[in-house]
Amino acid sequence: MSLSHPSLATDSGDHAAAAVPGLGATPEAKRKIANRLRRAHGQLAAVIEAVEGEAHCRDVVQQLSAVSKAIDRAGFLVISTALQECISDPDADGATKPEELEKLFLSLA
Repeated sequence: MSLSHPSLATDSGDHAAAAVPGLGATPEAKRKIANRLRRAHGQLAAVIEAVEGEAHCRDVVQQLSAVSKAIDRAGFLVISTALQECISDPDADGATKPEELEKLFLSLA
């Protein structure tokens, strides 16, 4: 289960979501993940602008916190989707094993 930055940098929401392998069969889940990552991308751009504009440290930290939470939520949604896939078809080719899902989950915790 890998998320490569170039596949998410496309301007078409459906194409970007379809380019993310191993995230289950539902286009809705892929759309939600891509939307969360786009939101984080926009928030990160705001942080960069705040730093370049010499914003107060409080504002920069608040925006960084929002970026971090948005990325974490996207990661948890990726893992949740993989868990649903694992439960519904544990013997599928390329299915993520429960041990790997546990390690991925803990890497976000």
